[in-house]
Amino acid sequence: MIANHKGEVPVVILLLPFVLGNGFGIYYPVVTATKWLLAVFLLLSIIFIILNLNYSRLKLYKSRWIGGLLITFLLFLSGWIGLIRHSELNSSDHFSKLPAQFLVVKINNEPVLKNGLLRFTADVEASINKWKKCATSGTLLVTTKDSGAKKLYYGDELLVPAKYNAVDPPFIPAEFNYKKYMADKNIFYQAFLVPKQYVVLNTGRGNPVISYALRLRQRLVEKLKNNMHDSDAVAVASTLILGYRADLSNDVLEAYSKTGTLYVLSVSGAQVGIIYFLLILSLTFLDRYKHGRLIKAFIIISFIWYYALLTGFSIAVCRAVVMVSMITIGKTFNRYINTLNILAAAAFLLLVYNPLFIAEPGFQLSFAAVSGLVVFQPLIYQLLKFKNKWADRLWSVCSFMFTVQAITFPFSAYYFHQLPVYFLISNLFVIVPSAVIMYAGILFLMLPQIPVLSSIIGFILENATIMMNKGLAIIEHIPYSGIGKIWLTKPECLLLYAVIICFFYFLYDKKGWVIKLVLVFTLLLCLSLSVKRFNNSQSNNIAWLNLKKHYGIVFKRGNEVIIFSDLKAGDKIYQYSIQPYLDSCQVGDVHVLNLNEDVSTGWIIKKYNFVQFLNKRIFIFNGKSQNNLFPPDLKTDYIYLTGNPDNLQYQINNKYGNEMLVVDGSNGDYFVSRAEQVAKIKRIAYKILKRNNSLISVSN
Repeated sequence: MIANHKGEVPVVILLLPFVLGNGFGIYYPVVTATKWLLAVFLLLSIIFIILNLNYSRLKLYKSRWIGGLLITFLLFLSGWIGLIRHSELNSSDHFSKLPAQFLVVKINNEPVLKNGLLRFTADVEASINKWKKCATSGTLLVTTKDSGAKKLYYGDELLVPAKYNAVDPPFIPAEFNYKKYMADKNIFYQAFLVPKQYVVLNTGRGNPVISYALRLRQRLVEKLKNNMHDSDAVAVASTLILGYRADLSNDVLEAYSKTGTLYVLSVSGAQVGIIYFLLILSLTFLDRYKHGRLIKAFIIISFIWYYALLTGFSIAVCRAVVMVSMITIGKTFNRYINTLNILAAAAFLLLVYNPLFIAEPGFQLSFAAVSGLVVFQPLIYQLLKFKNKWADRLWSVCSFMFTVQAITFPFSAYYFHQLPVYFLISNLFVIVPSAVIMYAGILFLMLPQIPVLSSIIGFILENATIMMNKGLAIIEHIPYSGIGKIWLTKPECLLLYAVIICFFYFLYDKKGWVIKLVLVFTLLLCLSLSVKRFNNSQSNNIAWLNLKKHYGIVFKRGNEVIIFSDLKAGDKIYQYSIQPYLDSCQVGDVHVLNLNEDVSTGWIIKKYNFVQFLNKRIFIFNGKSQNNLFPPDLKTDYIYLTGNPDNLQYQINNKYGNEMLVVDGSNGDYFVSRAEQVAKIKRIAYKILKRNNSLISVSN
């Protein structure tokens, strides 16, 4: 329930400026100003200490706001400084800042094999240049082809060539920003190797506890595979119980995502809660002894932290484990427990350990969901009263699901751009099978392999998982099962949260000014969305997309789009690269054609390799151009080069005039270099799409 006074939640009050400081550190990582920030922090600390030593003499009890203001600034600065100092790229001994021929790296996580590629992250311990070894820091993302000859494990030390590249930014508007995603994990560089390019120097150099836990998890996953036959069922059970996500298929992930049950595939508070409940039941007998409660608390805390270790220390699990640990300690010593305080303390500890957690969607969604349940779920539950016990329980579950969906919707819309319509049905559906999977799975993994018993539990576990997967797949394909193409800006996300929080507060304290505030925030949000929608409907442009080995040109007129590409709408690359751009433009009428097809509408005409789009002329030069059908003095606005066409210099010099040359990524490096030279000689503007951002040209 909502605290009646801020004194009941002091940790929450203290957490806010610290989180704000972390946010400033993300958007303003001013490394050169760190010394000044530290100087200001030290000065304010000295002032705070002096004021406290002279508290009575200066009668500061009459101006308590001074101390509060100083604490707020100190926490804000500590959050800002902490995040800047935590970023590996700001370290003077980062491996990217030192010349090197070879790097000595140590694998710091479990290598994941998928589609024939082995991927892992590694700590760069040293660089070798001219046979001189120098200690370094930093993390490198490594991808290598799986040869099957030598398996790599956590803790293996490798010698690799110092050939690495910065993680690529998104080249297409609205494409998933993998560069930022990895930067939030303190990873800025990646290397692609073949097995003969690296040498294993040592093995077992990692933390022995983590190494043991990872190998144990592998054995437990193998145990599941040996007793279950359906690959998707094994993948879901491994993910739900052990946090092992390597075998999950895209179809399964999409089904859970579109039905609003993706949290099921994240080891979180539910699993920790079940383990905590089982431990409480099994260790109740210790309460009779003198120090039994202390022993029970020690066993519970040790076991749940071991489980967190086993699942890879995900944010959701760490949050739950920290909370359960603090609750256990509080109950052991008969202390008053405020859930919001404990939640804030868990967030504070995690952010002190790694300030970059603040930027991760998992951290934001996890703490938003639990905070919403603690504060707002009782308000929703009290709206309806049922005398029937079962009806009341059903409403309790529904209020739980509705609160979680409402409080996480802004983040979900911002990051995943969709809203599941039947989330209540899908969430009610997964309650029983997910509980069966967790209880049966924990029992299955704790027991040794017993032929008959293990087969029975494995059968129950497999069929419960299959039922859940198939049920969600059915819900996913029900008409209007989801609302997609939701693209919010950060201010719109904050406005949506303001609307939701004010609405919930109105349920708690029905004051007129609260509902007025809701209306104001709603009006601002609607205005922002309407202006964005209007601008999209009125804009006309050409998008020359960087699709690496593929070509793609998007002609957009208001809500209508025609795409020329060798990709089909169902292709993975199309869905990953082109579709997000179309969704962000909020277009509805889309037609995908290839370069061999002609089209004629009221706003675009394509005949052979010539395109007239509104007032712009484009000639597509791909080596199959029908040159004899066009006059030699044809003037165009753009020449688009794709597929390494022949006679490049002759065609540009003698046949066509143009204002800009666009060279896509399907052309080879030699051809791209030659096209760039021709453009410079002709003194015409050019855009190389290969390893560069896409080009958006505005047309009238």
